[in-house]
Amino acid sequence: MINASLVKELREKTGAGMMDCKKALAETDGNIEKAIDWLREKGIAKADKKGSRIAAEGLASIFIDGNKAVMIEVNAETDFVSKNEEFTDMISTIGNTVLKSDVNTLEEAMALSCEEGTIKDLIIAKTSKIGEKLDFRRLYVVEKKDEENFGSYLHMGGKIAVLTVVKGANTDVAKDVAMQAAAMEPKYVFKSDVPTEEVAREREVLKEQAMNEGKSAEIAEKMVEGRLNKFFKEICLAEQAFIKDGDIDVTKYVTNNGGELISATRFKVGEGIEKREENFAEEVMAQING
Repeated sequence: MINASLVKELREKTGAGMMDCKKALAETDGNIEKAIDWLREKGIAKADKKGSRIAAEGLASIFIDGNKAVMIEVNAETDFVSKNEEFTDMISTIGNTVLKSDVNTLEEAMALSCEEGTIKDLIIAKTSKIGEKLDFRRLYVVEKKDEENFGSYLHMGGKIAVLTVVKGANTDVAKDVAMQAAAMEPKYVFKSDVPTEEVAREREVLKEQAMNEGKSAEIAEKMVEGRLNKFFKEICLAEQAFIKDGDIDVTKYVTNNGGELISATRFKVGEGIEKREENFAEEVMAQING
């Protein structure tokens, strides 16, 4: 039976998680020093000490096999690591392991077996070897039908990744739509995806704008509908003017090529993560000092 105070002491000394500390103590018959060595050998102590660091750089990547596709984002602390072969090989291992499995969630993916143990073990080991906090942040898994095609696009080597599915049209059309999504950064795919409260809020703002322009309530209501359409054209992929032909929207482009847009998913590396403010010199020193 492992004493709780021993677990607490080991956590304080190593920064490792409670379950890892319990396992280390169990493996070493409660010997603190041996448990520390065990954690260091596994790369856990060093990796977990980096837990408070911010990993907002990295790469997104797409893996496709037949009717199945997987898109993942793996983060690191600095952009230097994105060009590190250890890091890119790890992303390839993660993506292909998920692709060959039947998992759909990040939690399930972390438990998948690979040569290094599990995906979680792989990340811990690479964190220790590369010297930066690494984070398998998210994944998206989609399966298409035979009459559908994938469109995939990586911008700047994987700083932005987009995966689309179109029915009827070919892969070139699907890729064009993916490039559109990468360039124009739509918040939603279809108008029906926009939450009703967001539409209501926008409608109220537009009505107030029209009223402030001196329009009557009746005319303001009519103006709102036209301006709402412009709003949808800005935030919805299917409604956006097609970048290769501004006279038509994305839906019309796909339709003109005998197809129908089914889905689109876009990952931008680090989006939503509050990044540290660092200058270039500091970033270089952080990389050197590990």
